[in-house]
Amino acid sequence: MKNETLKVTGMTCDGCTSKVAHALQGVKGVHDVVVSLADGEAAVRYDEHLTSRDQMKSAVKGAGYGVDVTNAAHGQQSTGGCCG
Repeated sequence: MKNETLKVTGMTCDGCTSKVAHALQGVKGVHDVVVSLADGEAAVRYDEHLTSRDQMKSAVKGAGYGVDVTNAAHGQQSTGGCCG
């Protein structure tokens, strides 16, 4: 098992965190997800033999959110999310 923290952009409410968590939980190999609106992050525990960081990033983007690949706080890659 491996742990990864993704910096998620575009989240503005609890509904957004739920959408991000649901998207990540749908990725094969993901075991635990904790999404923090305040931190703008998704902490993921996953089996690195079944999935990758790129697959998780794709799931987040597919849900309508951005992933800040530089890990800088509040990057400019927001895709609007649900409320913006």
